[in-house]
Amino acid sequence: MPAETMQSGAEVLLRALKDQGVDVVFGYPGGAVLPIYDAIFNQNAIRHILVRHEQAAVHAAEGYARSTGKVGVVLVTSGPGATNAVTGLLDALMDSIPVVCLTGQVPTHLIGNDAFQEADTTGITRPATKHNYLVKRSDDLARVVHEAFYIARSGRPGPVVIDLPKDILIGKAPYVAPVATHRSYRPRTEPDPAQIGQAVALLKGAKRPVIYTGGGVVNAGPAAAAALTRFVRMTGFPCTSTLMGLGAFPASDPQFLGMLGMHGTFEANLAMHGADVLLAVGARFDDRVTGRLAAFCPGAKKIHIDIDPSSINKTVPVDVAIIGDAGRAIAELTAAWEADAATPDRAALAEWWRQIDAWRAKQCLRFTQDMAPGAIIKPQYAIRRLHELTRAQSKDTFITTEVGQHQMWAAQHFGFEKPNRWMTSGGLGTMGYGLPAAMGVQLAHPDALVIDIAGEASILMNIQEMGTLAQYRLPVKVFILNNQYMGMIRQWQELLHGSRYSESYSNALPDFVGLAESFHATGLRAENVGQLDGVIERMLASDRAVIADIAVDPAENCFPMIPSGAAHNEMILGPEHEDEARGITDEGLVLV
Repeated sequence: MPAETMQSGAEVLLRALKDQGVDVVFGYPGGAVLPIYDAIFNQNAIRHILVRHEQAAVHAAEGYARSTGKVGVVLVTSGPGATNAVTGLLDALMDSIPVVCLTGQVPTHLIGNDAFQEADTTGITRPATKHNYLVKRSDDLARVVHEAFYIARSGRPGPVVIDLPKDILIGKAPYVAPVATHRSYRPRTEPDPAQIGQAVALLKGAKRPVIYTGGGVVNAGPAAAAALTRFVRMTGFPCTSTLMGLGAFPASDPQFLGMLGMHGTFEANLAMHGADVLLAVGARFDDRVTGRLAAFCPGAKKIHIDIDPSSINKTVPVDVAIIGDAGRAIAELTAAWEADAATPDRAALAEWWRQIDAWRAKQCLRFTQDMAPGAIIKPQYAIRRLHELTRAQSKDTFITTEVGQHQMWAAQHFGFEKPNRWMTSGGLGTMGYGLPAAMGVQLAHPDALVIDIAGEASILMNIQEMGTLAQYRLPVKVFILNNQYMGMIRQWQELLHGSRYSESYSNALPDFVGLAESFHATGLRAENVGQLDGVIERMLASDRAVIADIAVDPAENCFPMIPSGAAHNEMILGPEHEDEARGITDEGLVLV
C-alpha cells in the first residue's frame, strides 16, 4: 500500500476490532500497550473498561461473551499483565468461551533479552488457549486479528492470544478486510445423515432413554436451545444437564430431571445409571459428571453430538458419534425422527417415567428451614427466596457465581428457563470469577438485573472490581452466602478427612457492609430469617451496586453428593433422609 494510506499498527488494530463488531474492551494499561491506549483516546467506536486486575479483565470478557454469544475482548500489557491473565484464559478454554486477548510485548529486537516486563507470552499461554500468535511483521497484523476472531468463535469456542510487540504497534501497517472463512481451519458444522439415522434408530428402540445436555448447546445459540426443547418434548424423554448447560432446557419443565453429576439430583444420576440409551448433546463427559468411568451408564448405548472431533471417544467410548453444530444436529435429528415410521415403545417409556418419579419422590434437595424470625438462615432457603423474589421483577435476570458450595446451591435451587442467563466457572473452578463476570454481563445488558451469588471466601479473590463497578456506575448485586468457611473444603474435610478442619475457617473477615460503602456501593446484611426477605427486596430495588451479606448456617453441607471416584448410584444424601436405612441400598442411596 502507498505510505500515505498506511496507519500505525495500533490504529490498524482498532480498525480490525471495529470491523469484527467489537464495542467494548476490558483492559489495564502498561508501557508496552500505550500506543493502543493512545489510539483508543482518539476514537469513540470502542469503549474501554478499566478493570483493577488483569485476571478480572478476562473473566469480565467471559461474562460478556457467555451472555451475548459474541467474542469478549481483553487488552493487557506485557510481562505481569499477560501472566495475570493466564488464569482467566485457562478458565475460558475449559468452558469453551470465545475470548480474544491482546497482550503487549517488548519490541521485536529485544525479545529473548530479558528486557523490562518481558515474558514468553506465547509459550506460557500455549496450553491455556485454543491458539495464540506473536506478530513479528506489520503486514500480518490485520490478518492475524481477523483470524483470531474467526478461531475464537468457530468450532468449539475458546480463547486466542495475540502478542503484540511495541514496535509493531508504533510502526506503519496496512489494513486488510476480514474474510469469511479460513484456508485450513474449517470446523464441521453439518452432521452426517447416516449417523443421524443410526441415532434415531437407537432412540426409537430405547426403553430407558436419557438426554444429557451440556454447555455446547448454549454455545450453539438460542436457536439450538429452542430446537433441543422441541425435540425433548416431542420424544417425551427425560432430560438432564451439566452445570454449564443449565438454561438450555427450561428448569420448570416436568421432563427436566435437574442437574446431574457430583451435586446433581438423585433422579438425574440414577436415571443416567439405569439408562439403556444415552443421547449426549454438547457435553464432554467431564469427570464431575461421569464419576467412576468403569461404572458410568453401564448398560447404555451412547450417542454423542459434539462440534469438537477430539471430544469424541476421548473419555467415554460411544456407539454413534455425530460431529457438528449442536443446533444443526438437533434439527436434523428432529426431522429424521419425524420422517421415521418406527414407533417408540411408549409402554416401556411410561414404566421408565414411573421409576423416575419414584426417585423424584425422594425430594433429594429438600431441607428444613426454621421460620422463627430469629432463626439461622439455611443457604438453600436464601437461594430459593432470591429466585422467587427475582421472578417478581420485570427485568431480565442474569446470574453469575463464584466457586464452592454457594455455586452448587445456586445450580440446584435457582431455576433457569432460558440459555445465556447462567455464568459460572465449570471446568477450572475459578474462585473470584463471579464478580468480574457479572461486570461483563451488566455492560452487555445495561437494563438487566445481574446478580453474583458468592461465598465470603471467593468474593475476596477479586473484590477490587467493586471499584470498577463504581467507576462505570454498574448496578451489579453481590449476594454473599456467608458461612465463615471455605464451605466446600470444610465439607470434604468433614466427610472425607475425619472433620479435621485444616485452614478452611476464615478468621478475620471484613465488615462487608462497610466494605461496600467504601467502594461507593450499598451494603446490607441479614443475620436471621426474619431479615432475609427485606434485605433481598432492598437489594433488588436499588439502582446502585449492592453487597448483601447473608449470614447462613456454617455447618450446612451441599447434598446430594457423589464422592470423587464413586459411581452415579453411590450418592450421599443428607440428614433430611436419615429416616431411611443407612448404607448403600438397592437404589444406591447412601446416608450420612
